Amino acid sequence: MSILEVRDLTVTFPGGIEAVRGVSYEVERGEVLGIVGESGSGKSVTSLAVMGLLPTNAVVSGSVKLHGQELLGMKEDEQIKVRGKTISMIFQDPLSAFTPVYTIGDQIAEAVRVHQNVGKDKAAKRAVELLDLVGIPNPGLRAKAFPHEFSGGMRQRAMIAMAIANDPDLLICDEPTTALDVTIQAQVLEVLKTAQQETGAGIVMITHDLGVIAGMADRVVVMYAGRPVEQGPVDDIYYRPRMPYTMGLLASIPRIDGEEGPLVPIDGNPPSPASLPPGCPFAPRCPMKVDMCDDEEPPLTPFGSGRHVACIRSHEIEHKGLTGADVFPVPVIPPNEVVRVPRAERPTVLELDDMIKHYPLLKGAIVKRRVGTVYAVDGISFDIAQGETLALVGESGCGKTTTLQQIMQLQPPEGGRVVVLGKDSAKLDKAGRKSLRGDLQIVFQDPMAALDPRMPVGDIIAEPLRAHGEKDVRPKVEELLELVGLAAEHAERYPQQFSGGQRQRIGIARALALEPKLLVLDEPVSALDVSIQAGVINLLDELKSRLGLSYLFVAHDLAVVRHLADRVAVMYLGRIAEIGTVEDVYDRPAHPYTQALLSAIPLPDPELERTRKRILLEGDLPSPADPPSGCRFRTRCPKFAVLSEAERRRCVDEEPSVARLANAVDHGAACHYAEEVEVITASDNQEEE
Repeated sequence: MSILEVRDLTVTFPGGIEAVRGVSYEVERGEVLGIVGESGSGKSVTSLAVMGLLPTNAVVSGSVKLHGQELLGMKEDEQIKVRGKTISMIFQDPLSAFTPVYTIGDQIAEAVRVHQNVGKDKAAKRAVELLDLVGIPNPGLRAKAFPHEFSGGMRQRAMIAMAIANDPDLLICDEPTTALDVTIQAQVLEVLKTAQQETGAGIVMITHDLGVIAGMADRVVVMYAGRPVEQGPVDDIYYRPRMPYTMGLLASIPRIDGEEGPLVPIDGNPPSPASLPPGCPFAPRCPMKVDMCDDEEPPLTPFGSGRHVACIRSHEIEHKGLTGADVFPVPVIPPNEVVRVPRAERPTVLELDDMIKHYPLLKGAIVKRRVGTVYAVDGISFDIAQGETLALVGESGCGKTTTLQQIMQLQPPEGGRVVVLGKDSAKLDKAGRKSLRGDLQIVFQDPMAALDPRMPVGDIIAEPLRAHGEKDVRPKVEELLELVGLAAEHAERYPQQFSGGQRQRIGIARALALEPKLLVLDEPVSALDVSIQAGVINLLDELKSRLGLSYLFVAHDLAVVRHLADRVAVMYLGRIAEIGTVEDVYDRPAHPYTQALLSAIPLPDPELERTRKRILLEGDLPSPADPPSGCRFRTRCPKFAVLSEAERRRCVDEEPSVARLANAVDHGAACHYAEEVEVITASDNQEEE
């Protein structure tokens, strides 16, 4: 018997907005059901409706049965008895889900006492046991800490501890790893698997990360415009998709084991629930659209064993053996002429030589005194040649953003040198900095925060042109809009009238206004759906080839880095751990930290994900105010644990510097015992028949 049965679930908000339209699925005991789709597809609203957590103005109809008991229409006091005991939810943002004024231990103990007749002491002991189960170090001590004293990964693990406190039969996980570093994500997913083994619970995993679903799910529901468009076993969905939308999603994913070349974007944006198109909601974006697609919305119909597809051309897709690359046109990006010249013969556009940036650690409300130092960036060196992309990667807190700030400010660093386009930042005056800023521009992570909502897009793009003395800017603005794939008439609109991908294109257009030679990209696609992300990545690739740009690219998504970068520098706690070409670093990583990063990246390939070996790092990143002696990575290093006592002593006493590896031209690692290891198994095919 199923734990959860959802039948024809519909959620309507005021104004007749149908956010969820006839969702049906079941979850068996011990099963993981993955729900995927772009933002606005109704994934989270569906889960909140199941939990009974929607606002009172939402009209919910259909049926949600937990162990045969109907949840819709249940009284609030009865729902409270079920929530947290039989069914639990792990939220996307644990910081806002925890109460900030109570300790973590008290909040978990409260969840225990609400549903179990136990005393305070026993509940507190159970809270410590749960924190230990999910891998929180020193659980007895950390139970007394407040939510803000936990790192993001620790908060998410504590949220999982609270969710499993009463051994629920069903766990609903709403984007549980979205905001986490890939190493912490791997730890959290491992904790979820452990929690499922301990409780035997069924799991509903809601995420936009198709790699996570490939490794965890047994069955998958693909949602679009508030309803399922394809569902079935995970292997069928990934290797034999029969709905063009599913095929487009899978084809648009950058892969660390994939071939180079343009990604396959899905043109356009998901429709608004308030104004759905006639017929199939996906038809305006579908390359396989025919006139019949506009007549009526296709129902979700059976398609083989355990499969359901909502597409009138699904049998044709199967018969012809079509793949995502067959259905969606692959963009053609012209070759980059600049890189035909050997790297050593091209001019250097950016050079960092042993750059240092420290911050004082102050104490005191009125009279502040220095009590320490934050070693944000502690001596890093790299360079970027003309027409090249260098990616700076690493966990949050490793110093990537500080490095960008030091470069963009064009101010003298505390130590070392920053040379931009041949000019030392320490020797620049105010006029020199203003002149150089035209050649050095930045694209920010959050385009909505970077664009002034009170200004039309045309004025936003024209602003740097006017600041540098240009008068007739309108022709240039129109040219820039067309360059990034937007129309000239968009100049009159405001940022809030555009989608996330379009806003990022506007940010890129503004950055290109002064025809820079070096573009700094700060997580430019992390806030975008994978289908929209593919188009922006292709645009950046095309602009680099067409305009001969150089990029400094900061990212935490290593699959995107593999696709866009020529060289990679891996940072850890203010230092460079490994640097080299993309091929060397990804195919033959030599530093244990790089190996752990790459092994933690989920692949959108169920067979590979089930057989891959993870290198899980213990604990969290040490504080940059108190880095370990010697090798900064040794406190989390898997290799350190198997070294001899003499070898460990060297790691403790002597800090390694980046040294070129044997038989390598451009590949170095800061490890006393560096050893090249293959951690990614290349896939022969993304889709099989």
